[in-house]
Amino acid sequence: MADLLPIYLIIVAFLCTVGAIALALFHIYKHLLNYTEPIYQRYIVRIVFMVPVYALMSFLALVLPKSSIYFNSIREVYEAWVIYNFLSLCLAWVGGPGSVVISLTGRSLKPSWHLMTCCFPPLPLDGRFIRRCKQGCLQFVILKPILVAVTLVLYAKRKYKDGNFSPDQSYLYLTIIYTISYTVALYALVLFYVACKDLLQPFNPVPKFVIIKSVVFLTYWQGVLVFLFAKSGYIRDEEEAALFQNFIICVEMLIAAAAHFYAFPYKEYAGANVGGAHSFSGSLAHAVQLNDFYHDTVHQFAPAYHDYVLYNHNDGGEGTTKYRARTFVPTGQEMDAVRKNKHLFGNKMDGVSVSSHSSSGPSTPKASGVADPARPETMKSSLLVDASDSASTMYDMSLMDIDISSYPSKVPSANVSAGPK
Repeated sequence: MADLLPIYLIIVAFLCTVGAIALALFHIYKHLLNYTEPIYQRYIVRIVFMVPVYALMSFLALVLPKSSIYFNSIREVYEAWVIYNFLSLCLAWVGGPGSVVISLTGRSLKPSWHLMTCCFPPLPLDGRFIRRCKQGCLQFVILKPILVAVTLVLYAKRKYKDGNFSPDQSYLYLTIIYTISYTVALYALVLFYVACKDLLQPFNPVPKFVIIKSVVFLTYWQGVLVFLFAKSGYIRDEEEAALFQNFIICVEMLIAAAAHFYAFPYKEYAGANVGGAHSFSGSLAHAVQLNDFYHDTVHQFAPAYHDYVLYNHNDGGEGTTKYRARTFVPTGQEMDAVRKNKHLFGNKMDGVSVSSHSSSGPSTPKASGVADPARPETMKSSLLVDASDSASTMYDMSLMDIDISSYPSKVPSANVSAGPK
């Protein structure tokens, strides 16, 4: 191994790995100590933990190249997990799928050549759109572990070798499948961001999107290019290309750990006291629970769209509450979001008035009941259009806090008399 990579590069990789892990763990520790917004910080902790996973697995693959496929597999599974958590974080910021649908009612995404929708009619921004975005990311989360397992089986049968593009080896075909899955997930994220850019604006989403795309997607393409350089003769062979890729990731993770402090600052949650007091162990347990992923996966791929489930991931992990409805009724987390952001959903709380929210308007809330005469009736964004004829659409959706846990699962039949005696 020393003949392939100079010892001083290994030392540099070790120092960068230690520094990246230390910074990331300190960042996570501060978030858990200031765990005042569990709904948001659960996803943030999972995203930041990508740095220790990436850095440690890459360094182990660097110093133990014969076992590198196992370390790389762990890293690849976690990168899929990061994509899911990032989209879930964005949805949590805007109050959940139901709140997004209410906010974007009557709008559509205009055909655009750089979004590759120029040959299609305007895309309605409704519940199906949000669901397709989540499915686009979830397919990557589900497919990635399956392909990793297939890779390990083929590796054991000597049918897989990193960087070997020969038709007799499976690396070429798995790379094609990976690339399609990566592209779909990235495309889903981009569409969601374009549609919800105004809703996400108060949360400064741009640096977060840049970091996630850089770490997950650019590192993947970086690896493919490194192996292509080996195929072209610019690098000696596939083994050296793999070592070079792992070394670069070790260095990049130190930069990513520092960037996370700017993109996901813990100080904005310090002293907020929104979610009440949490112990460190309780905060850690909440962050590592996987019940939200299970319920979300079942929910998003359920065959019946009209049985769409609006659920609240409570701390007790009791699962979901199901409502059969023709439209979105804000409950739990989404109810709280509606109350906090009434300016996004109109000025009426009894029988919600869903008004168009201008993309060029300010992100700060306006007083309830005060009309804004300067607000245009249609979207000024070059990609979003208001498909409705009026500035607002009325829905008969009274916001109600419903606790159905105390109600019986079956309603007894009423006694009906046969007639007057």
